[in-house]
Amino acid sequence: MQVSLEERFAIEDILSKEAESLDNRDWDSWLALFTEDVEFWVPSWDSEDELTKDPNAEISLMYYKGRSGLEDRVFRIRTGHSAASTPMPRTCHITANPRIEKAEYGFQVTARWMASAFRQETSMTYYGSYHYRLVGNTQALKIAAKKIVLCNDLISTPLDIYNI
Repeated sequence: MQVSLEERFAIEDILSKEAESLDNRDWDSWLALFTEDVEFWVPSWDSEDELTKDPNAEISLMYYKGRSGLEDRVFRIRTGHSAASTPMPRTCHITANPRIEKAEYGFQVTARWMASAFRQETSMTYYGSYHYRLVGNTQALKIAAKKIVLCNDLISTPLDIYNI
C-alpha cells in the first residue's frame, strides 16, 4: 500500500527531528520522540555477513528495552557520569533514502544514515542503516522500535547514542 505525501512528510520530519535533536544535544526533544516501551537496538556482527538476531541471547553493541534505559543514558551524559561522553563531541547526522511501508501498527521505515563526530582533534565517521517501527498518525508519530545497523563496527572510540 502506497503512503500519502502527508504521511511521507510526517515520517521524514520525525527522522529529521531525531538527527537535529542529537546534533543539538537537545536530549528532552530526542527522548520525546520515543514510546515508553521502545526497543532501541544496535546488533553486533556475528560474522562478516550476518548480524546477531536476538538481543536477549547474543551480544549487542547497544540494547535498551524501554525509554527508561535511554533516559538513564541521557542522565549519565548530562551529569558527567559518562567518561565516554567527556568532552562531548560535535556531531552531524544525515538520514537519507527512507523506504516507507504501511503496517498494521503504523509504518515500517528503513533509511540510510551517516554521522560524523569531532572531539579532541579526532574525527570519526559512522554509517549504516536505520530500521524504524513508527506508531501513531501523521500528527503524532512516535518511534516504537529502532534498530541501528552499524556497517563500520571496528571503532577506536567508545560508541554512544549521539554517535549513531
